[in-house]
Amino acid sequence: MKGKCLFFGMAVALCLTSCAPKMLYSWGNYDDTSYKYLKNSDEKSTGQLIKTYLQIIEKQEGTRKAVPPGIYADYGFILLQANKTVEGKAMLEKEIALYPESKIFIDRILKMFER
Repeated sequence: MKGKCLFFGMAVALCLTSCAPKMLYSWGNYDDTSYKYLKNSDEKSTGQLIKTYLQIIEKQEGTRKAVPPGIYADYGFILLQANKTVEGKAMLEKEIALYPESKIFIDRILKMFER
């Protein structure tokens, strides 16, 4: 009886883990580092956030193998704030190329920095 319960429990656990949905995108440490950046807004947290953006951009493990929506835009915005205009605009353009529906928001960001 004990063996049957153990077998049944293992079978259920195997079924539940094999049915877990695969993520479309991998976000790395984005949640934690973006929270720390928003909370502290210091040089250390900004550096960590930039490092996280680069890790997400360089290595995608999600099923789409594409950079998640908003990452290029966020990274570009941070670069624009750091007066790295050329790099920032390049990241914003990549966001538009990958996610054309973001163009209206990206245009607003660009207008904000043109003033």
